[in-house]
Amino acid sequence: MSIIRGLVAVAAACACAQAAGQEKLEVKVSSFLGTQHFMTQWLQRWGEKLEKASNGRLVFKYFPGAQMAPPPAQYDLVRTGQADVAWFLHGGTPGRFPLTELVSLPYMVGSAEIGTKVMNDAELRGKYLDAEHKGVHLLLLFTHQPGNVHTTKMPIRTTDDFKGLRIRFAAPTIRDFVSALGGTPVGVQPAEQVEQLQKGTLDGVFIDYGGAGIAFKMGGTVKYSTEMYSYVTSFGMAMNPEFYGKLPADLRQLVDDSVKGVEKEVGEGWDALDPIGKKALLDAGGQAIRLAPQEDAKFRAIGAQVTQARLKELDGKGLPASAVHKLMKSLSDRHARDSKSFWQ
Repeated sequence: MSIIRGLVAVAAACACAQAAGQEKLEVKVSSFLGTQHFMTQWLQRWGEKLEKASNGRLVFKYFPGAQMAPPPAQYDLVRTGQADVAWFLHGGTPGRFPLTELVSLPYMVGSAEIGTKVMNDAELRGKYLDAEHKGVHLLLLFTHQPGNVHTTKMPIRTTDDFKGLRIRFAAPTIRDFVSALGGTPVGVQPAEQVEQLQKGTLDGVFIDYGGAGIAFKMGGTVKYSTEMYSYVTSFGMAMNPEFYGKLPADLRQLVDDSVKGVEKEVGEGWDALDPIGKKALLDAGGQAIRLAPQEDAKFRAIGAQVTQARLKELDGKGLPASAVHKLMKSLSDRHARDSKSFWQ
């Protein structure tokens, strides 16, 4: 009888293990932009691929359009486990990711493809960037395509045209750039930009064409778009570490594999938003302004001064900012040789 009982117990244990292995796990995914945006759609396709690869053991539920929290809270949503996965804006919490935000220094990278390849370099992440993302399992870092300045009344054709204008900045590095150009940097959350432009609280915003024309529908509000292609904003995609740790080993491997080698795909997706967003603004009566070469050189010179000041500040705080900047710049130059660049 004892042998029979033992066999029954073993069979029951195997059945439980098999049932546990087939247990469906819901994955709550938060996005702060709506379903029309490329990245929200990419996340949904990512989840669909994982559902299929896991034979339905992973089931994704999506919360786009900041349903779970506003943009600045997205990182903490996933850190605390309110969301299992989220993508977040580093500049939404200025100063929290000082080394990561160095990619947003003026004229660091010439496209989202380059920026995303730079940000996911194994050496850069392993030595510097992953350590800044405390309390999450970091899946992917990425950037949008280089942004421009868009204004409501005053066209910007020269560095002098910035003087006195109230401009929304996208990251601390761009805040410093606005100040160096003689403008007044104003901190405004992404969803509030259009209202502040319409009220006249802002004279303009630094944002990419995709954000201006598609995500935030600024057509008809902004009248002039000065094509500086001067900066990128960085983002991250992360999973709650406790949720990740509880996944069976094979599912953890599926998740890790799902974000390997996607840098070009994600970067190209963001870069493709540029002409679409631009068309939306122009169709609404906007005007695109290309800088004269001598003015472009002036903007870049001021950007270089901002970069040096920022590196000096962070180095003085004991952070390896200059080392990170040097590595980022070398990676940017390398990837520019075989990637799209808006500077060419």
